[in-house]
Amino acid sequence: MERIVDIATDGMHLSLYRGFLIVAKDKEEIGRIALDDVHAVIVHAHGCTWSGNIVSALAERGAPIVYCAANHSPVAVTLPLEGHHAQGARIRAQWEAGRPLAKQLWRQIIVLKIAMQGALLAARAHPGAEAFDLLARKVRSGDPDNIEAQAARRYWPALMGSDFRRDRDAEGANALLNYGYTVMRATVARAIIAAGLHPTIGIHHANRGNAFALADDLVEPFRAIVDAMVIGMIAQGAATLNPTTKRHFAQLIAYDLRIGAETSPVSVAAQKLAQSLARSFESGKAELSLFDIPTPIEWGGLMNAAK
Repeated sequence: MERIVDIATDGMHLSLYRGFLIVAKDKEEIGRIALDDVHAVIVHAHGCTWSGNIVSALAERGAPIVYCAANHSPVAVTLPLEGHHAQGARIRAQWEAGRPLAKQLWRQIIVLKIAMQGALLAARAHPGAEAFDLLARKVRSGDPDNIEAQAARRYWPALMGSDFRRDRDAEGANALLNYGYTVMRATVARAIIAAGLHPTIGIHHANRGNAFALADDLVEPFRAIVDAMVIGMIAQGAATLNPTTKRHFAQLIAYDLRIGAETSPVSVAAQKLAQSLARSFESGKAELSLFDIPTPIEWGGLMNAAK
């Protein structure tokens, strides 16, 4: 089973030994995990060091190392240079993709993101949930009317309460959301590399300093999954990010999603999405492999995962 390795204690050292990731403090081993079981490593502690061998070994397996700021949001990532046998051709197709194709792809992503938000609210019996279906139908190619932002203005007060403000630098629920999104972004970044694409070349996000632009694009439909888990944590009294809540977030990559007639964990759904994006770049047709919206029962299972 793939696992998220979270380094949250200051002064840790990461090294490689006979196929294992070794975590040590003051030269004393405190834990190890088989490299083949590592999905991603998330580092948000001070004074951590690592050997070049462990970085290389993780890269060979496609496992990203994500470095976080104090607010638990990623600021850098270590990814492999090669991830697919046709990487050169796919990155060229990605780079040369025209704006009309990028806009069509972005529309498909945003329609699903808004539909996911509405479905989560509906699962919580919120009276305004039906408006999200109408909003999703209004999204045009490239979302020139910024329906995504209109949906967000309705979504956060409905989900978290009228006093809530999404603030990446705040504590409490915001810190929980930051960490959950970091897990999802690492999963999507890993899938992007495995598909032979480059995570910096986005279809919508284009900040010149953002090395995660494409990951930020593809993670959008997955965000509501994090939101549901955070809602469940808060309902159980979890108000801060701690080892227990992090263990719950590590389960995100194993949460099952339906894609047509198949059921796949989030990690596989991200891979299928990235692979379909690569094929879309090559063919010039916007045909993304998107997962189905969870049922109310499935949303309930996710919100109860914090128990």
